[in-house]
Amino acid sequence: MRRIVARRPSRHVDVGSQVAFVNLLSAVVPVTFVDYRPLDVRIEGLDCRSGDILHLPFEDQSVESLSCLHVAEHIGLGRYGDPLNPHGTRQACAELQRILAPGGCLYFAIPIGRQRVCFNAHRTHAPATIAEYFWDLKLIELSAVHDDGRYVTEMPPDEFAASFYACGLFRFQRPSKEG
Repeated sequence: MRRIVARRPSRHVDVGSQVAFVNLLSAVVPVTFVDYRPLDVRIEGLDCRSGDILHLPFEDQSVESLSCLHVAEHIGLGRYGDPLNPHGTRQACAELQRILAPGGCLYFAIPIGRQRVCFNAHRTHAPATIAEYFWDLKLIELSAVHDDGRYVTEMPPDEFAASFYACGLFRFQRPSKEG
C-alpha cells in the first residue's frame, strides 16, 4: 500500500485482493475493485465492478496502477467454482499484463518457492517463472516473506528458489512509450 500511495496514481485498480486492503487504500487513492463476486457497498473512493481475471473489463494498456495480491495462484484449480485450467496462473498474468499502461506499475503477490500445486488450494511458483509470465514488463523489485517469517526487500529471485512457501511481493513496470 505504501508503494501505491507514494506514486499517487489518479486511480488504482485492484483485481480480487482482500477487501480490507482495497477499503484502506480507497481512503487515500480512488480504487476500482474488480472481482467475480463484486462488493455491494457504498464507500467514498471505492468503485466495485464484476469481472473475471481472465477477461478483465479494461482496454489494452489502459490502467496506470494495478494490484493483484494472492489471487492468481488459485486460478484454474476449481476452488472458487472456476473451471479447471492447468494454465490459469499464466493466463491471469497475461491478462494483467495486457491492461497495464505504459509507465504503469503492477503490484503482484503470490506464493513462491519450489514449484508445485497444492490440491484445491493454490500453486507455488519459482520467482523466475513469475518474471517469465510478465515477459513484457520490467521487474522493479522483489520483496518477500521467507519461510521463517523474515521480511526482506529487493532480493534477487534465486534467493527464494528453494523456499517451501515464501510470499513473493513483485513490483513490475511497463516501459513507457518514450523508451
